[in-house]
Amino acid sequence: MNSENIYAEPLFLNPVLTHNIWGGTRLRDDYGYQVEGNDIGECWGISAHPNGEGTVRGGAFDGKKLSELWETNPELFGNVGPGGERLLPYDRFPLLTKIIDAKDDLSIQVHPDDEYAAEHENGSFGKTECWYVLDCDENSSLVIGHNAQNKDELEDMINNGRWSDFIRELPVKKGDFLQIDPGTVHAIKGGVLILETQQNSDITYRVYDYDRLQNGKPRQLHVKQSIDVITVPAKSAEDSVRHFADTEVNSVVCMYECKYYKVSKISVQGSMQFCQDNPFLAMSILDGAGKVNGFDVKKGDHLILPNAVKNVELTGDMRIIVSTI
Repeated sequence: MNSENIYAEPLFLNPVLTHNIWGGTRLRDDYGYQVEGNDIGECWGISAHPNGEGTVRGGAFDGKKLSELWETNPELFGNVGPGGERLLPYDRFPLLTKIIDAKDDLSIQVHPDDEYAAEHENGSFGKTECWYVLDCDENSSLVIGHNAQNKDELEDMINNGRWSDFIRELPVKKGDFLQIDPGTVHAIKGGVLILETQQNSDITYRVYDYDRLQNGKPRQLHVKQSIDVITVPAKSAEDSVRHFADTEVNSVVCMYECKYYKVSKISVQGSMQFCQDNPFLAMSILDGAGKVNGFDVKKGDHLILPNAVKNVELTGDMRIIVSTI
């Protein structure tokens, strides 16, 4: 294989699995990830974050960390100009893709924006994220937003533990999509399996954790930071959930686009082709199996199509979430 071709190979990534007090077994049972335990909460499928760093599986860059490739091979990500200059406004790989299995409720939480995180979290990115509901129990819900109408009411509800007044739950079903902007109070509830696309950040402020104990002690809360960053009033419930279960077959269907990412869904039946001019394309196979430009893929695979790939050919029967910047 000549040197040019290696830059068109998909970068398959070894996912990182995490153990969480609210996690379950679906990431092993449904996706086949080789991990023991009954508390597997997250699969960091595409990640260059030091708390869960992905490495390349196979190919010319086998064993390399994604963060390392970002530094040493910027051409893979469309990040080098004719004079060797960096083209993208990021000092690290900008996205992070997870699959999250919530057997029990996650804590009520909120994320800061870039400005607050840069000042208070050692220069970290803020955390803008979005969720695609892969599966859920009947009558499932997610916490999205809150009921406080102003900052004084927000502080009173939080400081006095008026959680039933404060928390807003919305019903969800398989195929729902939710954009979680910084400042949005949110929580994944038990029985929901999601794919999350987010900025490359691990900054989370816990507002409330149901008084649970971990190793005999309550988990740390971040009440001051939460009050600092929560948006008041919250975005309306009607604007919070969109549905993408039955999207057009053999088409790239954009679910959401903002300054941090563009996230689309692809339902492949048979074969399809599309051209792409993004710096790179991150892909997660939700279910089914097939081929991406001749490379075998199956449910649970996570990969990046490098910048050199301008024509994408998909064959098989599978559902895919793709993201780019």
